[in-house]
Amino acid sequence: MSEAVETARLMDAVYRHQRHVYDLTRKYYLLGRDHLIKELQPPRDGVALELGCGTGRNLIAAARRYPDVRFYGLDISRHMLETAEKNIAKAGLSSRITLIEGDAANSAATEGLGVPAFDRVFYSYTLSMIPIWREALAAGAARLAEDGRIHVVDFGQQGRLPGWFRKLLFAWLKSFHVTPRADLEDELKNLAVQTGATLSFKPLYRGYADYAELRKG
Repeated sequence: MSEAVETARLMDAVYRHQRHVYDLTRKYYLLGRDHLIKELQPPRDGVALELGCGTGRNLIAAARRYPDVRFYGLDISRHMLETAEKNIAKAGLSSRITLIEGDAANSAATEGLGVPAFDRVFYSYTLSMIPIWREALAAGAARLAEDGRIHVVDFGQQGRLPGWFRKLLFAWLKSFHVTPRADLEDELKNLAVQTGATLSFKPLYRGYADYAELRKG
């Protein structure tokens, strides 16, 4: 069995029931998502891709903020995409948001959309859930326009928060198959060198989350 198939089965198992309350519960601890959306600032008539779009919460917020931009969302979980499709339809944004079922670590998953390259590629609390997260970053970079940007927000290492908080949080996240990536900054630095991009990386909320932008051109 391929790793992509195993990941799809795992995500479907984890979110088969959670998807119904996901947005209600996650808003309290997936901090920095709205900061990422604010910083996206895609060009007028641009195209943006979220890898690991989940229930579509970020796509809806971004589409409302940037009405002249076309959005695409990819997720490996069929159950999450079913919920995302319903949420997007309810928001009246089905004509501007396209969903794709596929592996975020496979750049070919978005090649059949008729989009040569994306102006923005973003990951919101996704890389901590993808076993082959480095490949997912590389896949996003491979589909990025020459002057495009990658945006990332995810769990940090809780550097300025109490040790007991970090221990409890990491143990709780592990139960959901979530692993904060301690070497996220190093991997983004390597990717920046490989792609000729520049990197901005900063902790948010005393290290609770990390936010990064990789800019080409």
